[in-house]
Parts: sequence; C-alpha cells; structure tokens
Amino acid sequence: MRRLSRSLFAQVVAALVAGVVLGIVWPDFAVALKPLGDGFIKLIKMAIAPLVFGVVVHGIVGAGDLRKVGRVGLKSLIYFEAVTTLALLLGLALAYLFEPGHGMNVDTASLDARALSPYTDRVGQVTGTVDFLMKIIPTTVVDAFAKGDILQVLVIAILFGSGLALLGEAGKPLAASIERITQVLFKVIGFIVRLAPLGVLGAVAFTVGKYGVGSLKQLGMLVGLFYAGVAFFVLVVLGAIMRLAGFSILKLLGYLREELTVVAGTASSDSVLPQVMRKLERLGIKDSTVGLVIPTGYSFNLDAFSLYLTLATVFIAQATNTPLTFGHLLLILGIALLTSKGAHGIPGSAIVVLAATLSAVPDIPVIGLVLVLSVDWFVGIARALGNLIGNCVATVVIAAWEGDIDRDQAHRVLDGRADTDTAGILAEGPASAPAPPSPALVASVGRSA
Repeated sequence: MRRLSRSLFAQVVAALVAGVVLGIVWPDFAVALKPLGDGFIKLIKMAIAPLVFGVVVHGIVGAGDLRKVGRVGLKSLIYFEAVTTLALLLGLALAYLFEPGHGMNVDTASLDARALSPYTDRVGQVTGTVDFLMKIIPTTVVDAFAKGDILQVLVIAILFGSGLALLGEAGKPLAASIERITQVLFKVIGFIVRLAPLGVLGAVAFTVGKYGVGSLKQLGMLVGLFYAGVAFFVLVVLGAIMRLAGFSILKLLGYLREELTVVAGTASSDSVLPQVMRKLERLGIKDSTVGLVIPTGYSFNLDAFSLYLTLATVFIAQATNTPLTFGHLLLILGIALLTSKGAHGIPGSAIVVLAATLSAVPDIPVIGLVLVLSVDWFVGIARALGNLIGNCVATVVIAAWEGDIDRDQAHRVLDGRADTDTAGILAEGPASAPAPPSPALVASVGRSA
C-alpha cells in the first residue's frame, strides 16, 4: 500500500479523479485551479528546447558517421508520411461509414463567426509548403530557444552537432560540457515531474468545472467516433506495426502508463516529452535515435491529429449539407498532408489547421468550425494521447529498422523486470554510465498538434 501511494502513476490517477469530482461538485473553485495545470506545463516546456538541443548534438557527435544520422532521418520521414497517410484515410473512412454529421442540418447563417476570429487570424501560419519550410528556419538562434519552437531548435542542433562532429578531438571538451548540462536538465525535469499530480488536478478540475460533461452531448457522436478511431488506430494499425518490429503495443502502453495518464489530464503531449525520451532510452534504444525521431515526430508524425483532421472536415460538410465528390476527398487528403505538418507549436492548433484545410476546399463553409469549438478540449485529450503513442511506436520501429535497439533489454523492460518509475529514471540520470562522452554514451540525438 505504501509503495502504491508513492507511485507517480497512482498519484496522477487520484488527482485526475479528484479533478473530475471537484469540477462537478464545486465548479467555481475548480475553474480557479487552472493555474496549477498551466504552471506545470510551463515548467516542463521551459527545459524542453535546451534538452532537445543537448540530446541531438550528443547523438550526432557520438554517431561519428554523419551518413548514419542522415539515414535515420530519411527513414523517419518515410515512416511518418506512410503512417500519417493511413491515419488520414482512416478519418475519411470513419466519417463516411458512420456519418456523424448527417441529419444535423445546420444553418450556417445562425453560427457566430466571432468565435472563430482568434483562430482564423493564424491560418497563414500553416498554409502552403513554402510557408511551412520557411517557418522551420529560425530567425535567430536565440529566437528559436526563446519561442521554444522544437523544430527550429532541431535544425540548429543538427547543424551545430554536425559541425562539432567534424572538429574531431578538438570538439570533445565542448561535447563533454553539453553532456553535463543535459544531465542537469534531466535531473531538473525529475523534480518537476513530481508536481504532475497537481498539474493534472488543476487541468482536469478547470475543464470539467468550466465546460461540464454536458458539453459532450450535442456532438457526442463525433467525440465518441474519434475516440474509437484513435483506439482502433493504436491497437490495430500501430499494434500490427509493433508486432512486425517484434514487440507488443499493449506492453508498450503499460510501460508508458504514467506519461499517458499525465497527457490525459493535461491534454498536452509536450508535458511528458523529456520523460518519454529517457524511458525510450531505458528501453534499450540508442539515444541518438530517440533524440532524432521524437523531436521530429512532434511536428511530422501527428497520427491522431491527422485522423481528426479528415474526420472533422467531412463531419462539418455533412452537418452543413455540403455534398462532397471523390475529387473533393482527394483534395482534402492532399491539403491535410501539408497542413497537418504545421500544427505543433500553434495555439489552438486543431482549429487553426482545420480552418487552413477548409480554406483550401471552398465548398465547405469555414464557419462550420464553430460546431466543434465546444468539444475541442475533450477531443484534444485523444489527439495528444494518439500523437504521443504514435511517436513512441515510430521510435521503436525506426530503432528496430536501423538495428539501434537492444532487444533483450527492451523485452526485459516491457515484461516488467526492470524499474520503470518515471521520476526515478529521470533522477538517476542518463541510461548509460555518466562518464565523459564515449561513443556509447554520446550516441544520442522533440517534438509537431
């Protein structure tokens, strides 16, 4: 019993239940707890950019061969595009098979367009391939870190790490210094993670207190279908991919239960990025692969977000009685492949990217987005969970593809024959021995809904 009370997982679950109860019984007080959730996420985010930089730089330096880094990156992008396309197609299939918006007969003239202005003003941030590529390039090095833009920090880290690797022996003292700073950051994250129960309590209490469970009733079909779709995608599609790699998706979910619970409470996968990277390293995956795949996946591998993008687009068309041809579907699919890549790091990203997608399909009224605003938080929980699981699966698969995973250690950890407590793992420090950078330790390389 004492061990259970000290478990971070048990504490987070208790906080989640308490948040729901407070939101129902004492909504005014629950809403006032919002700073707890916001503060926890801000604490985590403040360390993410320098942490990703340090891990990626060490991964490149330790890899020794820059061609290997390029090979892992190319394999990651190929995997991301293939799995993202499957998610987009599943969203279309669910929308047409179950028709969640059919029969709503919404009159667009009755919808309040003012509710969309905070989101439509940012549509330009995600439209067009050129705009997206330009957004990846940071204005300055300092600006990328100040904004916490993981994709921009990743670009800087890859360039810096490549240059440091080419210095050879002369670059080792600097590599050692960056390694030690990264170790300190992981220990800092270990302290912050202990506050996860408070963060979850505040986020859940605020959401239930402000919106109430009743806000799900009107669009219950869409929310329920999306949750079922994410579950199907994770258990069947990602489960099959994991099985091909030689592992079990259920065991991976059990291993990541603490992180998944925190994400369910905060509706943000950013809140667990450092913990996930460390736990994947403990799984036996080379930190170079973890450091490259996870941050890139946060922008390029948004599986659940992609599923929601096509599902919600067709839902709005059905709800507003907008007929869609096969050509429209192909257009939606093509546009979604581009717009889904610009989601991470944008406030209200789901609504912004949906607006960008609908703007490219003029037959569907953009004002229809008002329909999904009230349930976006609840949908966001499944989006964050699905995106996180998708990126963890991608890391395992790429590591298996590249031969960068210790299969014996992975099975030992997944079978529960090793300590998997998040806070304990972070407090211990690196998975490898904390010596000055050796090829084994330094071989380590975020996160973009």
